[in-house]
Amino acid sequence: MTTEAIELVRGLYGSAVDAASSPRHAVEILEQQLADADHVSRRSSVRGDVLGDALLDRTQRIADLETRLNQLEADRIAEQRRADELARAHPDVSGLLQERDALRLEVERLGAALAQAQAQRAAAEGRCELLERQLDAVEQATKAALPTGPQDMPKILVVDDQPDNLLAMTAVLATLEQELVTVSSGREALKALLDHDDFAVIIMDVQMPEMDGYETCAHIKRRQRTRDVPIIFLTAMGGGPEHSARGYAAGAVDYISKPFDPWALRAKVAVFTSIYLERNGR
Repeated sequence: MTTEAIELVRGLYGSAVDAASSPRHAVEILEQQLADADHVSRRSSVRGDVLGDALLDRTQRIADLETRLNQLEADRIAEQRRADELARAHPDVSGLLQERDALRLEVERLGAALAQAQAQRAAAEGRCELLERQLDAVEQATKAALPTGPQDMPKILVVDDQPDNLLAMTAVLATLEQELVTVSSGREALKALLDHDDFAVIIMDVQMPEMDGYETCAHIKRRQRTRDVPIIFLTAMGGGPEHSARGYAAGAVDYISKPFDPWALRAKVAVFTSIYLERNGR
């Protein structure tokens, strides 16, 4: 590495650390993310309860209407001679059938909405669990230096088409003492995943030529041997709901906007490394 490259890495690392890069700031960021995920979980839980009550009410009303229809039919069979009188005395059967069919459609709609709310709640609770582990990792790092990992530690794959960003990521993650594999395109990322099967996490830029981060993520998730590798999107596109929602829909486990806090990113990577080691019995 040239003297200019070394100075660039040092400068980028210093800038990343100076930009409010502290354990306290990282804890604040992760606590806010945890609060947001917990809010979504509780809101989904309340919505699930409301939808469940509405579903139960509509189901009961259908049962009541079925009972009334059966009674009407029995009356008509048993008292054919009084058919005209019964027709005048009871509500129109066709009207009851229409009401029943309308309620059945509403039950289907409420059931689908309930399933969506339950899925959203499960996803939010999963993010809560990850954020809690990340908070714990940051808090532990403030008490003692990160321990040196064994020689067979899993790798980290970093995907970004900008060389300066790859140098900055190398400087930020170097303290984890894991092997970093850096590539500059989605196609190179897919090739790296074919060559290696011990990646604990993938950190991927979204805006890349030819194959962007979303498309690359979709390819990775379609492959049997790579679909379980967690992917963190790290992008300058912004952290709006429309961007993060698309990232999660593509299969990512996290979505981080630039500029980012190095402590928070290292904590997230450390957690996924720990999960990888636990899963593989190391």
